[in-house]
Amino acid sequence: MNQIINMVIRMVMRRVINMGINKGIDVAAKRGQRGEDLTPEQRQKAGEHSKRAKQAVRMSRRIGRF
Repeated sequence: MNQIINMVIRMVMRRVINMGINKGIDVAAKRGQRGEDLTPEQRQKAGEHSKRAKQAVRMSRRIGRF
């Protein structure tokens, strides 16, 4: 019973932590500005930066497994 509870807690915590990481990456890519305040060029760059940062996070997770 204890193992099942620990497994569920780990699954929930993993999702919450990943959501927090993704939100932080998005805020850093926008440099703290709100979406309405960005020009279309800045929005495009922010999207590219956040995509690259998320890829880097995924790669570091893969590397961390070994």
